[in-house]
Amino acid sequence: MISHLRANLWLLVLTVLVCSVLYPLVLWGIGQTVFSDKALGSLVTNAKGDPIGSRLIAQPFTADEYFQPRPSAASYNATASSPSNWAANNYALRDRVARQLGPIVKYRGGSKKGQLVAPDIESWFQKDQFDGKPGIVAQWANLHNAMALNWVKTNNDPLSQKLANAYVAAWHRAHDKEVKEWLKANPDPGEPKPDDAEDQSPLAVPFFVSYSTQYPGTFPSIVDHKGADGKTEKRVEPVKEGADIQAAFFDLWLVAHNDVDLEPVPADMVMSSGSGLDPHITLSNARWQLDRVAAAWAKKTGTAESKLHDQIDRLLVQTSISPLGGLVGVPLVNVLEINLALQGKYANAAGTAGK
Repeated sequence: MISHLRANLWLLVLTVLVCSVLYPLVLWGIGQTVFSDKALGSLVTNAKGDPIGSRLIAQPFTADEYFQPRPSAASYNATASSPSNWAANNYALRDRVARQLGPIVKYRGGSKKGQLVAPDIESWFQKDQFDGKPGIVAQWANLHNAMALNWVKTNNDPLSQKLANAYVAAWHRAHDKEVKEWLKANPDPGEPKPDDAEDQSPLAVPFFVSYSTQYPGTFPSIVDHKGADGKTEKRVEPVKEGADIQAAFFDLWLVAHNDVDLEPVPADMVMSSGSGLDPHITLSNARWQLDRVAAAWAKKTGTAESKLHDQIDRLLVQTSISPLGGLVGVPLVNVLEINLALQGKYANAAGTAGK
């Protein structure tokens, strides 16, 4: 009996040592010596050696001089990897794609070939007519009330969300009679309090309907103002042009101009990946952004745009990778790596040009 217990005990100890100590140590040693970079998370560091990102995880870039990654349902948060799970018939998906396209899409043919459609969206919007009726903003809010609600409720920037709530709250106080009438007809949302800190999203639709009458041909947008002390202050103001109008009303503009010939864009420019963290974009996506990137660096460095365009295009080709040596898929570009390469190549020249 004791001999059997001793044998089982030795087996348990050996199993724990092999599986829980020796095996992990061997793998750790191989990882640290042969695959050190990958084992440490494929981190990218700056000149001081501080980590600034990973080659495996996307991060947002918004400046014109940098290539921008795919849209992310997880807002590039590595702890919340996820897709949007929106079905093809969900208007939220169409709206998000339309918002991506509005400021960037161009005409494919006709007299305006190669030109952005954004100025035409603004001109059409300022006429304040859709489907033969006035009040584009009111129609937008009534047709897609979830989008109107999102303007108040789900802004990714906490400060902008607070400003939007404060703006609607101010309207709430100034239009108390209209608010009470609307709440009487729509009791389900509950009555929001006229306080800047409260969520005003239940009043989004009546707010936009009233706003459309008071400020026709405009849209409330977050605008930066520089104060006397040099500090930037954000305010919500009626605007007649800008990225907000180009993005929010591109879809309505497209419905009103359904025969327009537009340039197709790479799918990964407007569709998020399954994880929301895909660090790569296709080479065709990068080349679609190339004109904007080259123009921004040309302005910063004082170099001819055509020269920079050719240089950056060569850099894209040199840094692109093809899955399985090109046997499958299309060439891909790592957004973080190409942006760091651009910074290393042109940032010093840009700093010198700015002096």
